[in-house]
Amino acid sequence: MIYTYSGKTIRFEIKYKNRTSIGITIDSFGNVEVQAPRGTPDERVLQLLEEKWDLIQQKVNEMKVRLQGPQEKVYEHGEPFLYLGNTYPIQIYQDKNIEQDYVVFEGEKLLIYSNLLEDEKIKQALKRFYYQQCKALVEKSISYYQSNFKTKPRSIRISDSQTTWGTCDSKLQLTFNWKLAMAPQEVIDYVVVHEMCHMVHLNHDRSFWRLVGKIMPDYKEKENWLSLSNWKMTV
Repeated sequence: MIYTYSGKTIRFEIKYKNRTSIGITIDSFGNVEVQAPRGTPDERVLQLLEEKWDLIQQKVNEMKVRLQGPQEKVYEHGEPFLYLGNTYPIQIYQDKNIEQDYVVFEGEKLLIYSNLLEDEKIKQALKRFYYQQCKALVEKSISYYQSNFKTKPRSIRISDSQTTWGTCDSKLQLTFNWKLAMAPQEVIDYVVVHEMCHMVHLNHDRSFWRLVGKIMPDYKEKENWLSLSNWKMTV
């Protein structure tokens, strides 16, 4: 079915089931499905679509952009980069007297100081910034949640993993992905709690998830943020 509202059009599918309320789902390809109780008038379905219209449009667009994969970054003034869940424009300044390129966050912008205006040098300066920030943010979070655990991590490392947000090995060594510095603090907290729970349960059995849920009841929301935003977390 195709429906146009506020100048925008979406295609959606209606499935009538034995349920008591109307639900709207959007899959990873941006397809919209409405599940409604049997006998629900079309007018009621369209009314709900209109009520949720802006959110549906936003989610559909996010999924479509996500399917395109990470876009190649441009290292010039105004290019947006994620930090703690928000996007900030970069401002680049050249100073030939600088020995080591560096980045400073000033609340509204990411200021990059480099001795040579080359994309690769700017990229590496940003990665060092994220590494440093990730280490500090993770350590702060571990300190905050430590009271929930009898054991302490033996070491904390920041890595460049392409497959995981964090790991905990049998020696209680915790490792975290530097890209976590791009996520909101509460999402970083979730990954920290997740790996700290592995100090107690090395697998993902029911006891593990019960412990995660006890410490952070809304952890699934954090997982969802990482799942939906992973494609944007690039340098």
